[in-house]
Amino acid sequence: MAARSLRIIAVVQARLGSTRLPRKALADIAGRPMLAHVLARAALVPGVDQVVLATTESPEDDALVEVARATGIACVRGSVDDVLDRFRAALAAHPADAIVRITADCPLLDPAVSGLVVDAFRRAGDLDYASNVHPPTYPDGLDTEVIAAPALEVAWREARRPSDREHVTPFIWRQPDRFRLANVAAPEDRSALRFTVDDERDLAFVRETYRALTGDGRLFGLAAVLDLLRARPELVSWNAGTARNEGFERARRAEETAGGHAGLAPAGGHAATAKKHTGLAPAAKGQGT
Repeated sequence: MAARSLRIIAVVQARLGSTRLPRKALADIAGRPMLAHVLARAALVPGVDQVVLATTESPEDDALVEVARATGIACVRGSVDDVLDRFRAALAAHPADAIVRITADCPLLDPAVSGLVVDAFRRAGDLDYASNVHPPTYPDGLDTEVIAAPALEVAWREARRPSDREHVTPFIWRQPDRFRLANVAAPEDRSALRFTVDDERDLAFVRETYRALTGDGRLFGLAAVLDLLRARPELVSWNAGTARNEGFERARRAEETAGGHAGLAPAGGHAATAKKHTGLAPAAKGQGT
């Protein structure tokens, strides 16, 4: 099927209040703040028309706005914990047919890998959500999610669990009987590799990767990092052992302990605005640079 003509924006979520690695979005990597690397890579994702930074109204996050504005990136600001509301604000300020969700702790994001997810979303014609994380087969830190604007609107109106508000998309991907979903799988499962930044070990790994691969000034992607790890396999151990999506799983367990589904929205209301499908869309397969 030919790709649809859609306006798609990438929304990069960031704040400086990380508990495990405070102010990590401003951590220096190869002479630039981590956020600057993520914004630059997001702007190179094929099929993305605009990049928007979604940060908080907290004064400490003024520094993130300065980084974005220095590179010509638009900003929206909102709640510290209700990240879903920030995404909806980005969509209201910069109307689009769909949003690509990117987190600011992924400075090794490969635009070509993210572009595969965007392309799968466009070509399917009727998806509400596409990603490369259900199940994950790419390294942690190359996560890409594309959400149709109507589906995001439904989630914004109906999601009640704090974890749904903080992590933006669980309300959608948790309901495959209601939303049409698709996953992009890598040719080989490399989900055990860790390219994201949550702690000092992750930051050391990413800094060494940039040091080793940015000598010629060109942007490098997944293939170059994999070549580096083949040449220097000891690097894998630098940040091995951290569970994927640890923050989300911790929040989910806390909600279950506190009362299970008590926070879910009641049936009805705005549910009719969602596209309703049954089952999963076929997985698309591909490999980035």
